[in-house]
Amino acid sequence: MNRLITAGLALCLSLCALTAQAGEAEVRKGVDSIMSMPGAIQELNKLPYGNFYEVLLKNGQILYVDASGKFFFSGNLIDIAKKEDVTARRENDRSKINISELPLNQAIKQVRGNGKRTLVTFEDANCGYCKKLAKDMKDLKDATIYTFMIAILAPDSETKARNIWCSADKAKAWNDWMVDGKEPPASAKCEDPIAKNMDLASRYNIHGTPTIYLADGNRAGGGYLPLAKLEEALARVEKAKK
Repeated sequence: MNRLITAGLALCLSLCALTAQAGEAEVRKGVDSIMSMPGAIQELNKLPYGNFYEVLLKNGQILYVDASGKFFFSGNLIDIAKKEDVTARRENDRSKINISELPLNQAIKQVRGNGKRTLVTFEDANCGYCKKLAKDMKDLKDATIYTFMIAILAPDSETKARNIWCSADKAKAWNDWMVDGKEPPASAKCEDPIAKNMDLASRYNIHGTPTIYLADGNRAGGGYLPLAKLEEALARVEKAKK
């Protein structure tokens, strides 16, 4: 009897594994046909409810596809019982970073006051909201700001970033341009981190600017935040530390 039970369990596990593999295969096939390109999926996870898979694309987008690979939807999945936005939580978890692991030598560093609060931003020199943020942060007190320059908005974004980085005073050149509109002069060539910053942004699924991170590794909102909201976010992190 025990042998029969053991054999039955083994058969059940094998069939379950084959079913899961078949479901994944259908999902991949369906998504590839939708995206008109193979290999669009970065990560595939079977959800613990319904007969759906969470599909993370290489461009950072999250889709939900049924096990047959015939139906999908793009949007936020809500857990009604928990009153939780499952998609938003997953996106936040995926976008969280460890500040201590960042190559901060690739960022422009600015210290305001005692510098005890930390902000990390990813910005493009041609980003209008980044310029608005730079003007706001002139009045930010007691903070250290690390700005990773990336080039995603215009053909000359990389040139401007390189000229700023190669300036004698990077922080001044950045603020001269972003705050005062004084374009950085063509600087002598130097080894710049722009390409590395682009790779870093891709790793953390950063597709827009400004992207702002707090000291706890969480993103502060979905883009530009006015100074008052930024102060609130910084205060929450400081309070959590205590």
